[in-house]
Amino acid sequence: MSSFDESPGSDFGASDPPPPLSMEERAGVLDDLAELEVFRTLLEPTGIKGIVVDCPDCDEEHHVDWALMQANLRQLLEEGQTGRHEPPFDPDPADYVSWDYASGYADGIAAMAEREEPGGASRGGRHARDD
Repeated sequence: MSSFDESPGSDFGASDPPPPLSMEERAGVLDDLAELEVFRTLLEPTGIKGIVVDCPDCDEEHHVDWALMQANLRQLLEEGQTGRHEPPFDPDPADYVSWDYASGYADGIAAMAEREEPGGASRGGRHARDD
């Protein structure tokens, strides 16, 4: 995940808006939104409730459900920052996975699907960001 930052942009005063995202940053957030939808589609039916994010501000893990992660990324696109959100009450860490785990899981599913396609065994694996 390249763009998501849970910090609220505390370097800015209450009246100072954050600088707008660059075109590259916007593209990264849009990629993250697309990947998140793939992750949710694949993992939610297995009981996974969302993503775990390491917070650089408090040095703790934050458990963020699928809808909240999507809302955070959309807010980042629209406002250039995300707001603070209440974490879930007493989350079960087993219900959340890291972005890297979700990405690897999606890659594995894609690789299996390619192998099952006629002539798919000769093609190399792809990462979700390669699309």
